[in-house]
Amino acid sequence: MRCPYCRHADSRVVDSREADDGQLIRRRRSCPECGKRFTTVEEAVLAVVKRSGVTEPFSRTKIMSGVRKACQGRPVDEDAIALLAQKVEETIRAKGAAEVPSHEVGLAILIPLRELDQVAYLRFASVYKSFDSLDEFEKEIAALREASIAGEAAARHPVVPRSAGGRPQKI
Repeated sequence: MRCPYCRHADSRVVDSREADDGQLIRRRRSCPECGKRFTTVEEAVLAVVKRSGVTEPFSRTKIMSGVRKACQGRPVDEDAIALLAQKVEETIRAKGAAEVPSHEVGLAILIPLRELDQVAYLRFASVYKSFDSLDEFEKEIAALREASIAGEAAARHPVVPRSAGGRPQKI
C-alpha cells in the first residue's frame, strides 16, 4: 500500500478490525519512510453476471429501484423496500461467491417480495419471468393462493410437539 503522505511504496499494518458485520476491514498502517499513520478500508466486491455475460458491481440501490417500481401505488413504505434490499444482499453474500448470476439475484428478490406485497410480487415476477400469456399469470396467482391457504391452515392448526408415545408434550 502506497503511503498517501510521501508516496513510499510500502507500509506496515499496525492494526486490523472488522466493520459492518465483517463486510469491511479497516487497517491502520504505518509508513516506514515518513513514520506517519493512515487508515485503509477493504471491502469485498460482489459482482453480478448479467445474461449478456457483462459483469457489474452489485447495487442495493438498483434492487430498491426495481422493487419500488413494482410497489408503485401499493401501500409499501420506503423502509420496507430498504429492508427487503438488505435481505437480498445478505442472501446473495451468504452464498460466498465473488460473482453471482443475475438470475439468482432475481430469485432472491422474489421470495421476500411475495411476503411484502403479493400484487408487487406479481408485477415483478411478470417482468422477471417474462410472462407471455394470461395463463402464466393465472398459474402464478393459483400458486399464491395455495401458499396463502397453506399459511392460514398452519396458523389455525399449529403443530403440537408430541412425545414418543404420541401424547402432547407440556411446553
